[in-house]
This record gives sequence, structure tokens and C-alpha cells, in this order.
Amino acid sequence: MQSWRRRSAGRKIFDIVVGLFALAGFAIIGAWAFYQLGFTKNRGAVDKNYRYMLSVDEMKALQDSTFTEQQYQERWMRQYAKLVAFSKFYPTNAQLITQAAQFSHDPMHVDRMIRACSMYIEDQTEYNNLLQEMNKLLDKYPQQEAANVIPWMQGAEWAALKEAIVRDKALIDEVGKLTGVEPRLIVGCLIGEQIRLFNTKRETIKQYLGPVKVLSVQSQFSYGVNGIKMSTAKTIEEHLKDPTSPFYMGKRYEHLLDYTVEGQAQDDERYNRLVDYRNHLYSYLYTACILHQTKMQWERAGYDISNRPDILFTLFNVGFAQSVPKPDPVCGGSHIKVRDKVYTFGAIGFDFYYSGELAEEFPFWRQRFIPGDKELTDEEIAYIQGSVSNCKRPPRGWEYVKKDTLAPQVPQETVYHSYDDDPYAGTYANE
Repeated sequence: MQSWRRRSAGRKIFDIVVGLFALAGFAIIGAWAFYQLGFTKNRGAVDKNYRYMLSVDEMKALQDSTFTEQQYQERWMRQYAKLVAFSKFYPTNAQLITQAAQFSHDPMHVDRMIRACSMYIEDQTEYNNLLQEMNKLLDKYPQQEAANVIPWMQGAEWAALKEAIVRDKALIDEVGKLTGVEPRLIVGCLIGEQIRLFNTKRETIKQYLGPVKVLSVQSQFSYGVNGIKMSTAKTIEEHLKDPTSPFYMGKRYEHLLDYTVEGQAQDDERYNRLVDYRNHLYSYLYTACILHQTKMQWERAGYDISNRPDILFTLFNVGFAQSVPKPDPVCGGSHIKVRDKVYTFGAIGFDFYYSGELAEEFPFWRQRFIPGDKELTDEEIAYIQGSVSNCKRPPRGWEYVKKDTLAPQVPQETVYHSYDDDPYAGTYANE
């Protein structure tokens, strides 16, 4: 103690610092030894549900090659039956599993998810009893090997038409964004028009729809894949610009169909837009505008038809002149005969819309129409105006010339087709 007091202040500070460093060294060495000896390791424990988890993990995945398409679909239905039973006791989890199942291509994932949740159910007696009752009821009725319940969807033509439509998915989706119209509604109009055209020009179009899966483009009286008349196209453009029109879609859509030229040249550009057989963008744009404009007309008259796709398809088919808002509209339109059964244009569109066909490519929107209170950007307008392809087209009016006044190789009427990688791109089929 005496020696400490006699030391100078500098020596005392030095001794304190050395002591602190020594303590720190001992602490570090001690911590290292504690760690190396394993005292910090969490030894863990085997989860009480380990065997149950293992059974979920080891469930054999469903392989497409193992089952027929019919058996595959039956598996899905059985999984949904399980979800129905599960929802009676645990609706929140059942809803989450249902939503997740939509993104899965393996029905056994549903079973795995239910089993994973079931680990926390102490008494599964009631759930198991209900599931057994449902399975007994389902077993009473064997799975039928029936074709599509919608008759006009049973033929090979429908399978080919679906492939052709999917090729235009990017364009249809883009038009949906630009016009604020649900793409599935646009496709409903397209299907009605293509099936109508197929039945009136069956032999000609069958050559293309079957082998190369392409959409037919009309070029006489009505134009494009959706059969838009020139007068109708001009009326659509006028509705876009007229805020006083009952068909007005809003400021966002005023410049949707602007032209790059003025005066008489607009007629030629309008024609080129519609008969473009390599790019159907404008066919879909005019179609979407008809749907949106008639919806606005009826809405302003006090009738909301946004939830009536059958009426929207009918009005697309019959035209603006016959679009008269009323409280009790009916589905109808042109008569279309498919395999000896007559349908209306509106009914065919309605059948498709709620059939579930192409739901992955063209899903249902929560809101079928987007209001037009926000203007298009300059970039969007430039995109639309630059979308007419530079492909070569026949002179306007060629399709109206009498066959006996032309050389043998020139058709009386031309039906154009859209080709992606087809070697005959740019050609046309004779009637």
C-alpha cells in the first residue's frame, strides 16, 4: 500500500492500464475456452411432431405420367373436397390453402398443406368423420368420362382457336391496360367473331386454323380479327374526343386512337390499322373501346352492365345504333350455327367468359373497367401510334373487284391470317 502511494501519478496510470489489459486478455481467453468446450451450443430437441412432419415430406408427389388426365382431374376434385371439410372447422387456413393451390400444378400439395396444419389439431375426430361422409357420397357416383359440357367447345376447332388466341396474349393484355377493359372481355368478343367466321368460311379457314393455329382476318365489309366496320371505327374515334357524348370514356382515353396524319389520309390509315394481318393491336383496341363506350352509355343512363358480360358481347355484336339502355336487357345477337346447334353471339361469349377456359392466360379482373379520369402519358400515345406494322398490304378496295376482271391468281375476297414463325407469312388464302 505504501509503495502504491509513493508512486508518481504517471506510474499509477500506467499500472492501471496494464491491469485492465490483463483483465481483458483473461476475459477473451475465458470466452474462447467456454465456446470451445461447447457450453454455448444449443443442444436442441427433436420436435414432438417429427414423425408427422416426416410423413408429410415423404408423401409421394403426383407425377403426370402416372395418371390419365381424367384421373388427374379427379385427384384435384378430391383435394378440394378435403378443403371443403377443413373449412368447416378452420376457414382461415382453408382459404389460405385454396389460394395457394391455385399456383400449384400438383394436387398433393393441398393434402400436404392440410396435414401440416393438422399437426396443431389435438382432436381431429369431427373433421375425419365429415371427410369420410363426403368421400362415401363421392364414391357413390363414379367419375364420368364426358366431353366438355359446352357443345361448341367439344371439337378440334376450339382447341386450335385457343392456341391462336394465346399467341396474341401480349397484345390483348396491352390493350387491356391502355383501354381499361378486362382482357377476358376482349377475348370473348374475339371468340364469337372467329367462330362465326369459321362457320361461314369453314373450308377456307379450316386449312389455317387446324395446321398453323392462326386467327382469321376479315377484309370485306368488316375488317380485322374482330370484324370492325370502317364506319364503326370512325364513330368510336369520335366518341373518344367528345366529352358530351354518352359514350365518352374519359380524358385518359381521348388520345387512344390519334392519327399521325390529317385529312383524307386518315381513311387509309384506319383501313391499314384494321386489316393488319401481322399485328392485331388495333383490332383489339377498337373492340375494347366498343365495350367501354357502351358500358359508359348504359351507366350514364342509370344501368350498370359491367357485371353482365352477355349483354356487353351482345351490344358489341349489334352495334351502337341498337344499344338502347333499358332495365331488362337480354342476351342475343347474330345466330351462329355450330354442329347443328344454333347459338347467339352473346351466348357464345358468355359461355367462354364463365367456362374457366384460358383463365390462366386471361384471368378475371376484380374491376372489369378502369375509369378514365387519368390522361395517357406521351410514351403511351407514342406506343399506340407506332404499332401499325410496315408489312405490305394489297391496295385498298382490291377485295371488292369482281373475280372475272382480274388475273386468275387474284382472289375475289382475301382472308388474311396472322403468322408468327410460319413459312407462309404474308400470303393469303383464296376463297
